[in-house]
Parts: sequence; C-alpha cells; structure tokens
Amino acid sequence: MSLPLQDKIAAVTGGASGIGLECVRHLIASGAIVYILDRDKAGMDKAHAELGERLHGIEVDLFRHASIQQAVDKILSSQGRLDIMFANAGAYVGGDAWEGDPDAWDRMLNLNINAALHSARCAMKPMMKQGSGDIIITSSVAGVVPVVAEPIYTASKHAIQAFTHTCRRQLAPHGVRVGAIQPGPVVTPLIDDWDPERRKAALEGGGMMQPSDVAEALIFMLTRRRGTTVRDLVLLPTGFDI
Repeated sequence: MSLPLQDKIAAVTGGASGIGLECVRHLIASGAIVYILDRDKAGMDKAHAELGERLHGIEVDLFRHASIQQAVDKILSSQGRLDIMFANAGAYVGGDAWEGDPDAWDRMLNLNINAALHSARCAMKPMMKQGSGDIIITSSVAGVVPVVAEPIYTASKHAIQAFTHTCRRQLAPHGVRVGAIQPGPVVTPLIDDWDPERRKAALEGGGMMQPSDVAEALIFMLTRRRGTTVRDLVLLPTGFDI
C-alpha cells in the first residue's frame, strides 16, 4: 500500500532540530524523500543515522540566497523535481521594543523573513514548470494577532502572512499551492529566549504544544486533494487566550 506522500521530494529548511526535525520524521513516515537544508552538519548527520537513506542533508547558509539556490539546484539535479518546500527555519526575539538590540533584530528578521522568502522563491519556478507543488512556510499565531510580549517577532510573522497570501494568488494558476502554518507556543529550543517568568508559567501551566502537533498539521496540509488549498492553519494549546 502506497503512503500519502510516496516518493514526493521535499526540502525542509532548519530541519536539523526542533519543529523542523519532527516534520522531517513525519514526512519520511508518509513516504517522502527529504532534504534538510541547514547549517548544522552534526544535527543532519544524527538525523540521517536515525532516519536512513531517504533523508539527505545539504549544508546551507540561509542568509545567502545563492546558497539556497545551489541547494535547490542540487536537489533538482539529483531527483529531477521538487514537490514540497517547507520554509521552516526561524529565530525568536522578544521583550520591550525600547530595550531591544537592533543587531539581534536584524539577524532574526533576516532569518524569519528573507530566508523564508528566498527559500520559497527558489522553489517557485521548478514547481511552476512541473505544474504542481506545495510551498509551506512556518508562520506563527503572532502572524495573525499582535503578541504584546514580542513586537519584533510579531512583525516578522505578519510579513510572512502578507507574502504567503500574495504568492498564493500568483502561483495558484500554475498548480502550485502556498500556505502558512501558524502554531502557538511549542516546546522547542526557541523558548529558551523567552522571558524566564513567561517560560516558567507556560511550561508549568500546560500552555504549550509539542513539535509533533505541528508536524501532523503539516502532513494534513500536504495531503489535501489537489483542488483544495489550506491557506492558513492555526494551532493553539487548549485554553490559550489570544
């Protein structure tokens, strides 16, 4: 019996850890051949040892568009197609804006916005040429509501929402689906950068999700019939108040 994503070719940025790695596990379990695009070679090697020959790792500098393009070209040369681009890599900066470090903002904005946009762009023409494909971007509930504790992060995810909605309209006539997945708080290394009191309250109060929740949502989005697009998928812990 074939699996729902049998032999689909997928690229996952930031797939060596956290949400990305759990999504890689679910993609492979669903039959996909997966390429992790990440700078963490040790993490990719560890993932390959766990998940086997259907997983490949390509070292990529996501701050450089040319590096992402080279990775996509390598996938196309090896596989002849690209069916899924999951632009997942991201970072977090919270806190009051007047106390913020503009250099830290720039690094986060570059990763959360530019790297995601460049990753999506590199997948567009190959998918348009083949007449099919899915581009999914990891956004956040902060992309649809203003989260007071994280104004700069919220701004980055609002940018992702605008990009997703406009590109979805541009690419739909070419058979390419574009969508965003918008999780609430998830237990990943990113919460290490939260305010300690906020993190403690969320963890002790059960107001957090697991990476597997996001991975299951990703598979749901990818396995809808071709005539259906999941534009936005918001995931929240039970009782989470926005």
